[in-house]
Amino acid sequence: MNKLLATLKKEALVVLHDKVGLLLMYVMPIALVFIITLVNDSSFRMVSGNEISVLVVNDDNGDRGDSLIRLLEKSGSFKLTVTKCLSSKAIQQSLLKDNRLLAIQIPKNFTLQLTRKASGVTDLMLNEFGVKDSVVIQPKNEPQSLVVFYDPVLQENYRFSINNSIYAYLGSLENSMIMQNLYAEMGYDNVPEEIRIKLSSERVMIEEVAASSSGKSPIPNATQHNVPAWSVFAMFFMVVSLGGNIVKERLNGTFVRLRTIPSSFSLVLYSKMLVYLVVALSQLLTIGLIGMFVFPLIDLPKLNLPENLIATLVVALLSGMTAVSYAVLVGVFSKTQEQANGFGAISIIIFAAIGGIWVPSFAMPEYLQSFGQVSPLHWCLSGFYVLFLQNGAWSELQSTVLFLGSFIVGCQLLVYLKLKAQRHW
Repeated sequence: MNKLLATLKKEALVVLHDKVGLLLMYVMPIALVFIITLVNDSSFRMVSGNEISVLVVNDDNGDRGDSLIRLLEKSGSFKLTVTKCLSSKAIQQSLLKDNRLLAIQIPKNFTLQLTRKASGVTDLMLNEFGVKDSVVIQPKNEPQSLVVFYDPVLQENYRFSINNSIYAYLGSLENSMIMQNLYAEMGYDNVPEEIRIKLSSERVMIEEVAASSSGKSPIPNATQHNVPAWSVFAMFFMVVSLGGNIVKERLNGTFVRLRTIPSSFSLVLYSKMLVYLVVALSQLLTIGLIGMFVFPLIDLPKLNLPENLIATLVVALLSGMTAVSYAVLVGVFSKTQEQANGFGAISIIIFAAIGGIWVPSFAMPEYLQSFGQVSPLHWCLSGFYVLFLQNGAWSELQSTVLFLGSFIVGCQLLVYLKLKAQRHW
């Protein structure tokens, strides 16, 4: 027991004296969690909240341009500034100068084009119903586009979301005109008030329900996604500290001197692994506490812990041990400290990229999703997501436990064979 305590104390002192390693293992991931969560949360609020400033240039000669503007205002997603008669160049200059993200130009014949389209659809419908014997052929004019100018900094996914919203409002406007035409053909001056209210008020609502095997819906948000992801990244980045430390001890003769101590060399190695396992768990605990208590103070969503805390502890232990085993593997097989640091850091970045830490796996090409299955970070993150986002049960963690357990055993076996071949075991 005294030998174990002595080796543990020695390894703890080595960790505490490694200032760069502590910086990489604690300060960097904490900063990443803050920055990435703030960015993701702000992006969500920009799209879902009333924070998008839009310049609208209404050149329409009719009243449908005004109707579209009222629909955009009613949506609550845009802050509109309406003007007239600006050239394309002037719109672009105003967009960049006034720090707006979007500008919409409604063309001169907007009302005319919608009216012709609605009339054509109405005639076809009445003809199909047998109410009208002939269809009035509308003149074939090229439809004028609704031009949307955007700041180049606005990413494609946001533009896609905004364009879909505008298409929805245009569809609502066209349907309203078709309804008016149908009632006009039937002898009504306007759509009956009760019909108009019924159509506008009793829309089918969309209720969002997050899938959960436990029957209790989790609360997915930027914090629930980013805290587990960057905690896993932080744990694996110990490869720079632990891997480099192993190479340094091997090169300066520490391994040889340890063999002269009347105790098993495996005791020293496992003491080193135990200390860094505690470091990994402390990283997870630190970032988790920040998500629970610090994030709400800066207006970020609070981290909600999974209901199954025992399963969370098991996944945390497996993830920590996976990170430690990989770091030891890199350290044992590297010939120089620079090689361990370089290869270790780059390999973790690659594993993170294909494992879903930076970009969600479902957004990747199918072949890259398959390739990402070899990343230990993918399986660590998958285990935490099952718990933090899905309130999953033990049965849903089987694949994670199997892969991480196999990965740990494989790394340990390779380390043993390498040290045995070098007569360090």
